[in-house]
Amino acid sequence: MTFPNPIIADLSSSFGPAILAVQPAKDNIPTLWISPDRTADVLLHLKTKIGRPYKMLYDLTVIDERTRTNRPDQPMSDFTVVYHLLSFDRNEDIRIKVPLLGDTHTLPSITGLWRNANWYEREAWDLFGIRFNGHPHLKRILLPPAWEGHPLRKEHPARATEMGQFRMPEDQMDIAQQALKFRPEEWGMAPAKDGTDHLFLNLGPQHPGTHGLLRIILQLDGEEIVDAVPDIGYHHRGAEKMAERQTWHTFIPYTDRIDYFGGVMNNLAYVLAVEKLAGIEVPDRVKVIRVMMAELFRIQSHLVWYGTFAQDVGALSPVFYTFSDREKVFEIVEAVCGGRMHPAWFRIGGVSQDLPKGWDRLVRDFLAYLPHRLKEYDSIVMRNSIFKGRTRGVGAYSLEDAVEWGVTGPGLRACGLDWDFRRKRPYSGYEMFDFDIPTAVNGDCYDRAVVRIEEIRQSMRIVEQCMKNMPEGSYKSDHPLTTPPRKERTLKDIETLITHFLGLSWGPVIPAGEAFMGIEATKGSNGYYLVSDGGIHSYRTRIRTPSFPHMQMVPKIAKGLMIADLMAILGSIDFILADLDR
Repeated sequence: MTFPNPIIADLSSSFGPAILAVQPAKDNIPTLWISPDRTADVLLHLKTKIGRPYKMLYDLTVIDERTRTNRPDQPMSDFTVVYHLLSFDRNEDIRIKVPLLGDTHTLPSITGLWRNANWYEREAWDLFGIRFNGHPHLKRILLPPAWEGHPLRKEHPARATEMGQFRMPEDQMDIAQQALKFRPEEWGMAPAKDGTDHLFLNLGPQHPGTHGLLRIILQLDGEEIVDAVPDIGYHHRGAEKMAERQTWHTFIPYTDRIDYFGGVMNNLAYVLAVEKLAGIEVPDRVKVIRVMMAELFRIQSHLVWYGTFAQDVGALSPVFYTFSDREKVFEIVEAVCGGRMHPAWFRIGGVSQDLPKGWDRLVRDFLAYLPHRLKEYDSIVMRNSIFKGRTRGVGAYSLEDAVEWGVTGPGLRACGLDWDFRRKRPYSGYEMFDFDIPTAVNGDCYDRAVVRIEEIRQSMRIVEQCMKNMPEGSYKSDHPLTTPPRKERTLKDIETLITHFLGLSWGPVIPAGEAFMGIEATKGSNGYYLVSDGGIHSYRTRIRTPSFPHMQMVPKIAKGLMIADLMAILGSIDFILADLDR
């Protein structure tokens, strides 16, 4: 048997019977099923033993296959573990799927191969009950330690109305409180060194420097950070579970709440993935409108980051200025979408409605207003000697470290790699736009700021091109899964009327299949991996967010620094707790 894809041919030649199947995918990502006992060998081969290797573990997730009906030519499995790898040299992805059958669902841990696999494997255990032998600390990560069960399994209900009233007796409350107690020895931490006791300090979950409900347990020697353990999940709301109960269209507003500063940027990755599944092409006007609104949200998100980052290191004034500038963006967003932070305005196959009269004047006024303000912020923040002293050389990591830990977006580009999904894998018409990819070289807090600030200016360039070159045409596709048929057609034949009725009452029936779509979001690469079983709901929705791997890296870059430096590191990462916890 011959394989047209060279990497599939290479794996088939090297591992023979361990390759159980090659699965066609609607996103054209090479997808191979691997025998569980050879999984670690195959992943090691892909990372280290081939030319132009797949160095980044981009994502790791699980599918509960037990109630799925449309699985042609796929091996039998109760649960499928999915590894998504990324090669920057090839500009390619590969998807490795491992079937698990029977009562024991275990695989070898790959934490020795990729450092960022630690949290992904803990998440797979927490939500699906998949065990990874050899994992250094296989504990719950998003749910409370005393939680019972694995809620992304199909038998777990998705609505509160399907469960009884929640009660926690006092004895259970005591158990839950004790489970939250931090025990240093469980994390390999020594309570003392050279006869001196270390101090353990809770930073958060209520602390302004954590930007939300985040707890970091610090092991301190004086004020020096010896070690750090992020405790996440306080903002977990079961977004992926909710995607299974909502119809394809009605899940769109939920995406807004993931990166809640990203607005329609969240919609974009999701609707593009659905459109891949359904084979929907959108008009050029839709593409440009989507790009313009996405870049406006990138600008306002970066403005919020700019002011709060300055505030984290002691400069109070800039946050008031940048939030005021953000309102200028929201004036445009509100005029176009009718909403502000969470407009839920993108649709499968288009946008909610066409641009209103006068939209271009609002955009033109904003583009004339912001450059002067950015120049002023350069003076009061970026050229401020105290700000430089607090951020230069602090929280630095190399390009190799960034790839190893799954860092994307400005954090990756601050290490010198000009990787941007808008340029490397253009989507929604980004290939039509002229813009630069900002980079830096030191990978520290200051350079991450340099990249983001220049990104604001590049986003303004893109928005200006959208304003000057907005195509004519429709704001939605005429595909039957996205747009109801014209009324005159529904009055002529019953089949069209039925299609109209079902489309509006049930929602679209998306063909069975799998597709992934990743975009360059405000915090890094945001991706949706969707599995359809040929119904009106998603069978499995995986949301790969940038904040999850970024936060996992914090202990590595904080060790040996001071508590005040940790505040600068957290601010420079630009994470969102809902993006982290989903």
